[in-house]
This record gives sequence, C-alpha cells and structure tokens, in this order.
Amino acid sequence: MSNLLLIIVGGVLVNNFVMSQFLGICPFLGVSKKTETALGMGMAVTFVMALASAACFAVNLLLIALNVQYMQTVAFILVIASIVQVVEMFLKKMVPALYKALGVFLPLITTNCAVLGVALVNSQSGYHVAGAWEFLLSVVNGAAGGLGFTLAIVLFASVRERVDKAEPPECFKGFPIALITAGLLALAFMGFSGLKIF
Repeated sequence: MSNLLLIIVGGVLVNNFVMSQFLGICPFLGVSKKTETALGMGMAVTFVMALASAACFAVNLLLIALNVQYMQTVAFILVIASIVQVVEMFLKKMVPALYKALGVFLPLITTNCAVLGVALVNSQSGYHVAGAWEFLLSVVNGAAGGLGFTLAIVLFASVRERVDKAEPPECFKGFPIALITAGLLALAFMGFSGLKIF
C-alpha cells in the first residue's frame, strides 16, 4: 500500500513529467491558454497514459517472451497511436465541444513524449514482471503521471490567464512571458524534490 502512495505522490509532485522531467512540453505550452481547454487536455492525457501503461505492460510481456525487447520503443509508439485514435473518435462522437476546443492538439498526444516516457519508465522500473501487483503499479504510475501533467497544465493555464490580463513590458508580451512563467512554475515544483513521505 505504501508503494502505491509513493508512486502517486511521485508521479504528481516529485517526478512530475512536465516540471521535473521536462517531457510533454509541446501540449503544455500549446494548450495552456485557457483553463478549461487545459483541463480537458490533461484529462485526455491522463486517460491515455493509464490506458497506455496497461496496454504497454502486456506488449512488453510479449516482447520479453519473444526475446525482442529492443523493439520496445516502436511497439509502444504503435500502441499509443492506436489508443489516441480511439480516444479521438470517442471525443468526436461523445464530447464534440471538447474535441473542437482541443483541435490539432488531440492528435499531438500521439507524439507526446510524456506518454511514451511513462511506458518506458514502467518497463525500466521493474513493472514488466508478469503479475497482478506489477500491472497495478504500472497503471497507477501511468495515471499518477497523467494527474501530474494535468496539475501542471491547469496551474500554468490559470497563471497565463492572469498574465494575459496584465501589462508586461512589450518585449515580454506573448510567448516570452509564458516561458518565464513556466520556468518559475518548474522552480516551484523543484521544491518537492526533497519530499520524503516515510
């Protein structure tokens, strides 16, 4: 049970994919202009990360059984691309407003390196051993990584909304102030790096 808590706190705060490992920066910067859109993107990424962790766990077991572990990255990318296509079709049919709001960034989840990163981290962390407990740890790590991505993108979007209403100097308007804001937010997340639960 303590392992699950460590994985959740680690995925959300300490080892946040965006703020600590700097993965998934493209959608982080691109979809963070409005809080609602950022929350929708974060939820979509969380869903895809959890599903990708589950699917890649099974694919990794198959690769190990066939002794072709060197095909991990290619196999994981194919699995993630398939999952994103299913999510995209679901959102287009069931939640068209969110589908339209996310626009071109929804297919970018396929190339979001945070999703591939969580699958690779799972396989390197020893979650590739066949067993129900390892499968659960893998899925929880994926979901926690997605929740960490959601937290980071929603915080960043809320700060960007306030900064857009302010009057920064002309040289900082637009993207430069967004990068400075992201850097300051990353510094805040670095404060969690020494966090010890037990």
